[in-house]
Amino acid sequence: MEKLQDGVLRAIAAAARCSLSKPDPDPGIDWMVHHASESHTDDFQALLRIQLKSTYQISHSELGDTFPFVLENAHLKKLARSPVTIPSILVVMILPRELASWVKASPSDFTIRHCAYWVNLESHPVTGVEKTSVRVPTNQVFDDLSLCGMMERIGKGGKP
Repeated sequence: MEKLQDGVLRAIAAAARCSLSKPDPDPGIDWMVHHASESHTDDFQALLRIQLKSTYQISHSELGDTFPFVLENAHLKKLARSPVTIPSILVVMILPRELASWVKASPSDFTIRHCAYWVNLESHPVTGVEKTSVRVPTNQVFDDLSLCGMMERIGKGGKP
């Protein structure tokens, strides 16, 4: 799952004209996204931290306006910090249960199933003892257009 998520993120970042770096050592954040533009007002480069997660426990057909995703409190605390100088988002990828169904390829199409969604958890409360369930909105599909919008907002001093 992790390798597929990394590949999807790399493809989305490339389409959004962003670059990626992997923190080393890992501070609990999987990737840093960088976007340079003359239109950014705070700095020439907008930065975004991304935590990737995936699940096959939620069926794509069961999705409503949101879906629950359980995070360990240690991860949530890092994503929920406020205020921050570099914003963070959680990206949750929903995959089919069967590994053979994850990727479909043909001469005219390359498809990765099902979808990834993002949520900004800044200031989200920790409610569980060890883990907390967060709600991920299904109208926040993580793709190149949403990433471009996030980087534009961040570049102008806003939130993802």
